[in-house]
Amino acid sequence: MPASPSTARAINDRLALSLLQREGPLTAGQLKQLTGLSRPTVADLVERLAAAGLIEVVGESGEQRRGPNAKLYGIVADRAHLAALDVRTEGVSVVVSDLLGRVLAESSVPIAGDIGTGPAVEQAVALVERVAKEAGADRLHTVGIGAPGLIDPATGELRNSTGLPEWHRRLVAALQERFPEARVHVENETNLAALAEQRDGVAKDRDTFVLLWLGHGTGAAVVLDGSLRRGASGGTGEIGFLPVPGTTGLPSATGCEGGFHSLAGSAAIAELAGECGMVAEATGDEPVAAALVRAAVPPFLDALADRLAVGVSAVVAVLDPGCVVLGGEVGQAGGEELAARVEKRVRRMSPLPTEVRPSGLGGAAVLRGALLTARERAQEDLFSPPERQGS
Repeated sequence: MPASPSTARAINDRLALSLLQREGPLTAGQLKQLTGLSRPTVADLVERLAAAGLIEVVGESGEQRRGPNAKLYGIVADRAHLAALDVRTEGVSVVVSDLLGRVLAESSVPIAGDIGTGPAVEQAVALVERVAKEAGADRLHTVGIGAPGLIDPATGELRNSTGLPEWHRRLVAALQERFPEARVHVENETNLAALAEQRDGVAKDRDTFVLLWLGHGTGAAVVLDGSLRRGASGGTGEIGFLPVPGTTGLPSATGCEGGFHSLAGSAAIAELAGECGMVAEATGDEPVAAALVRAAVPPFLDALADRLAVGVSAVVAVLDPGCVVLGGEVGQAGGEELAARVEKRVRRMSPLPTEVRPSGLGGAAVLRGALLTARERAQEDLFSPPERQGS
């Protein structure tokens, strides 16, 4: 059945907006060429999108002949402002951007573990307000949050998790209350890091891969056939609980000590470095393990690769992802030297061919993924036909 005129217009509008998002400003002639639509149809959609406040003339092309086709049309960047948060146990980082994802302001604040839930929430919310003001944003359209812990797949809410501060869960509701017009979404931090690596990092050529997060703690994100997999309870990738050889016990339902976390968490890596005669201090908010790995002393990297290969091989045996990205600050610090060592060991432990790559974004991947998600949700809302907006 052919599409109705209104449906066809909506499809054409979305196609044009997607092209403008991906390619940047385009002339009407370029839109005609890229969409395959007729000149009158392109003229109609340009007029329609401009009247809706979604696109505007942003300049002129370099054509010799002046005319309607020489005008460059671009998405109205300040039609909506977005915020992205990277929520860690010890603090929060925030960026505010326009609708195109261009960062307008950013900042971070440490949050002490002993100040209490209320003050911690207020510190984080105040930071978002301050960064939004610095960005010139009167209101926020969408807020994307990356946080450790499990996201309930039915409600989309951050579940109560042992070992994580209560202010994490309270923060989502507090932001929604402080910014009542905004759409607030929360996602597991490692999942967002995987999204960022797939869009802007080292996994751009992969539709199936696993990201192994190596930071203060451990985690994993699973992308299969281009889709992020969360599991029945939102717990896919809780690799810190994976029982592995080389620990002093087994993990429990209330703690991952004795699991893979005991081999690959920052504290465990620092202890391993100490056994190799290494010491280092963390710089900024990064885990001390990142500074130690960056020193790249071969005996230490060999020992660490032995540990990481145990967890990677277990994941490979179950999922056969073909590619594993060593993410987080530690994965980025290890670079090709650590990735190559882990790949070599996995090749000996598994018959399944697996490429191991170092992160291209490191700890910044969570914030980048949160911003990408916020931008996509905002555009989905703003670029939808009027009858669907706000639904």
